[in-house]
Amino acid sequence: MTQRPSARAAAQTSRTDDEGTDIRPASPSGDRQAQGREPAPSRLAVAQAYAEHGWDLGTTDAALAAWVLEVAELTQPDEIVWCDGSRAEADRLFKLQVANGQLIKLNPEWRPGSYLARTDPKDVARVEARTFICSESEEDAGPTNNWRDPAEMRAELKGVFAGSMRGRTMYIVPFSMGPLGGSISQLGVEITDSPYVVVSMGIMTRMGRRALDLIEDGRTWVRTVHSVGYPLVDAEGIHRPEVAWPCNDTKYIVQYPQDREVWSYGSGYGGNALLGKKCFALRIASQMARDEGWLAEHMLIIKVVSPAGRAHHIAAAFPSACGKTNLAMLRSQLPGWRVETIGDDIAWLKPDASGRLRAINPERGFFGVAPGTGESTNRSAVETLWGNTIFTNVALRDDGDVWWEGLTDEKPAHLIDWRGEEWTPDSGRTAAHPNSRFTVAAEQCPTIADDWEDPDGVPIDAIVFGGRRATNVPLVLQARDWKHGVFLGATIASEQTAAAEGTVGALRRDPFAMLPFCGYNMADHWGHWLRIGEKLGANAPAVFQVNWFRKGPDGSFLWPGFAENMRVIAWIVGRLERTADAVDVPIGRVPAQASLDLDGLELSEDALERLFDVDQTAWLAECDLTEEFFARFGGRVPAALTAELEALRYRLTR
Repeated sequence: MTQRPSARAAAQTSRTDDEGTDIRPASPSGDRQAQGREPAPSRLAVAQAYAEHGWDLGTTDAALAAWVLEVAELTQPDEIVWCDGSRAEADRLFKLQVANGQLIKLNPEWRPGSYLARTDPKDVARVEARTFICSESEEDAGPTNNWRDPAEMRAELKGVFAGSMRGRTMYIVPFSMGPLGGSISQLGVEITDSPYVVVSMGIMTRMGRRALDLIEDGRTWVRTVHSVGYPLVDAEGIHRPEVAWPCNDTKYIVQYPQDREVWSYGSGYGGNALLGKKCFALRIASQMARDEGWLAEHMLIIKVVSPAGRAHHIAAAFPSACGKTNLAMLRSQLPGWRVETIGDDIAWLKPDASGRLRAINPERGFFGVAPGTGESTNRSAVETLWGNTIFTNVALRDDGDVWWEGLTDEKPAHLIDWRGEEWTPDSGRTAAHPNSRFTVAAEQCPTIADDWEDPDGVPIDAIVFGGRRATNVPLVLQARDWKHGVFLGATIASEQTAAAEGTVGALRRDPFAMLPFCGYNMADHWGHWLRIGEKLGANAPAVFQVNWFRKGPDGSFLWPGFAENMRVIAWIVGRLERTADAVDVPIGRVPAQASLDLDGLELSEDALERLFDVDQTAWLAECDLTEEFFARFGGRVPAALTAELEALRYRLTR
């Protein structure tokens, strides 16, 4: 992994090499990423090197060709395949994985075009302890990220990647995050030795020839490299057999924000391996957004249409497994109201020429948590999964379909669980892994909005922050202004979920639901939000906070949740349309009496009171915890947020 620049020098004279291969000048990304590196090999040297190895030179872009060559010479694959994103290519890779025992083809009668993957039990989730931000200084990464010196990490990764693809095929995956050519979209290329990653990227991104065309036309692009870390041939040429889920006990997920580059080793799972997702779309893109004046956030986007026919777009940030997908695909039970899906996980938000904040879902698919997704909780998600879906770590039914906890009320009498072992309801363990997933194209969702692929994005009217809190946080409240809204986002805390490492149920600070995903100092992220608000001025979206998970003294949920959350969304829209009233409480503005539509809902007066109770003692203790959290960032916390904290204390003690 030597530090070479893009091959700009390789493309300054003629347009073709001696073999007639057209290699165009380096793209602008090459210039940015070339700083401080050695001169690139000439065009002729690149073409000759590919030929000598018997590798396919699949691009006319000199920077891309030289970079792929550099990675290939380090990792030493048997062959290179440039992915075109075609249906035929995907079918070929699915058949290959079935033949290798790496995927199980599901019964086409129940799930046409669908497959089941079972991961290694040690490769089932994000590995935050092995996720690194290699910024130029440790202060730029901040206390919530694992920082490593960039030069030292590059040297370390060179050692683990050396020969990591021996005996394997290297796949070159060009992709677009967001609609191809869109004003907010970005391009990337992932190098991987995993066919599972290739087919998953084909679902999750706009992947293939059209993205490569944009790169070859000179668009900037982000470099990402992935290896499962399980070479099939060692340095002495000794072969070993393939396994059902190749991975390595040693794992690295490394981001270089300044270089717009990602290197991932040892894991084949989800966001550790699908590098367009959390690595690019959040950790790298958040740095890009700060530098360029926009936002890359862990947010869903929905369109809400009121009975009056007015459409409003809402972006919402929730930690994993806190009702995010359910809200993204909410089906209204309130007459006249409709919710449509734009995105379920990530939003890129950018001020337009008129000063409005517009947003895109940069992903093309859903990578959703399966357990808890069922007909009674999220019918839209279940209907989305009718076919063409990759399921990971769910259980297999005897009829060749899949099952997980929450899919149906009644458990099947017999299953093969996510580990491949016999299972019955008396087994004393879950059949599906708590973090099992489905990967499916967004266009299959029955609630998908007609403007979900608008290349210029949709205008955002409201921003919502949420989490899983048993106490303190009311069902819904509105921020007094943008600064107060940023304070709400910065102080999100949620109970731990299976998607991240830690003790399940413990309270975890997760500002903006970005704790594992912000590519730079979190306090600077809050400052960036404040600056965006100043830029938007009167056009800034209204900000709200919700909590579906507040509990009563007996430990039961006070709010029914799921479809009934529409009542809260309706109040939020009412605030936007100035038809719903609110009252001031020390922590914000909550619905005025009778302002929240509760018709037909069996909710006691006591439960309603507890849903909005603001306990002075508990909230003053929460202020102390917030002060302790802010102290982790030293003097980098924006003064506006410390002022908000002091103002909250003042209002609580008045």
